[in-house]
Amino acid sequence: MLRLGLVVNPLAGIGGPAGLKGSDGEQIVKEALARGSTSRVADRVAITLRALQLLKGNIKLLTVPGSMGADVCEAEAWPVEIVDFRSASGNSDQNLTTPEDTRLAVKKLQREGIDLLLFAGGDGTARDVFDAVDQRQAVLGIPCGVKMHSGVFANNPASAAKIVEEMALGRLVTVTQGEVRDIDEGSFRDGLVRTRYYGELRVPEELRYMQQVKNAGKEVEALVVEEIAAEIIGRFDPDTTYFIGSGSTTARIMSQLGLNNTLLGIDVIRKNTLLLNDAHEAQLFEFSRAGDCNIVITVIGGQGHILGRGNQQLSPRVLKEVGLENLLVVASKSKLEALNSRLKVDTGDTELDQALTGYIQVITGYEDAVLCRVDC
Repeated sequence: MLRLGLVVNPLAGIGGPAGLKGSDGEQIVKEALARGSTSRVADRVAITLRALQLLKGNIKLLTVPGSMGADVCEAEAWPVEIVDFRSASGNSDQNLTTPEDTRLAVKKLQREGIDLLLFAGGDGTARDVFDAVDQRQAVLGIPCGVKMHSGVFANNPASAAKIVEEMALGRLVTVTQGEVRDIDEGSFRDGLVRTRYYGELRVPEELRYMQQVKNAGKEVEALVVEEIAAEIIGRFDPDTTYFIGSGSTTARIMSQLGLNNTLLGIDVIRKNTLLLNDAHEAQLFEFSRAGDCNIVITVIGGQGHILGRGNQQLSPRVLKEVGLENLLVVASKSKLEALNSRLKVDTGDTELDQALTGYIQVITGYEDAVLCRVDC
């Protein structure tokens, strides 16, 4: 049987819908909670566990108590061995876990001789795992954070299950080194992307299911970006509200309009006038309920995600309220060619992800667009 260790960071991604660009630090968590943000980590881990239901006889699942693993396993009726564990912080609220709790849980599970460590979180969690894990240990991440630049995550929770399935069935799975990268959240909130290489973890290599390291380079020529911005502005309807997503390509739209832009957030405009900078999920939902809205988003270079990476403010309920037909995706042809014209979505809602799959139009210049396939 495959001995699978599970560690869950119940606070991962909680700052995304709140527009806080991350979830690191007690104050950020408190602010996210104050804005009405809730954790979706257990729901995402549940997707992985449900996809593995038929393999319960092939997998021995080990985890730690409470919200860091046992709760979601018990909710999904997974037989599990719970490893003795006490919070390093001594916090009576098990939902308010710390990085030290993650590191301690990893060490506890490793002592039980696990074959694969499955963790749920983002780049900050990957960094904590790296700090604690034996470098010979195979590791796989279920993407649940805001910042997921590292190459140790599956494309989505269902993809994580596919990789575990390959191992549980005894099929040959190559193990390679995946980069752990983390971003300076303070700089990120100021609109600066400052990532740094933190180290490497051993990850199962199945390229159909593994996320690549995010490419933060500016691979688009200035002229292409200007043309894309001009095309989008030319399409604007004065009676429609627009949510302008994060990224340098969409930032040029705001620049051409002479409006202040949140490079790594969501801005709201109408009639070429700024209504709100750096909106969080609840604010976007209220706008979407108040009238016609469109969403303008771009593609993450090197990964291909258009939803679910750095723009969790665009939650499933916001997307459904706006309408999937009202998504405007923009990208340069060079970026799309590097991705073989295949894009990804990972909203956390399986049915919504399925509804988003298929071919969509991507605006690549002035009066220029191509068709790209979207997968989940």
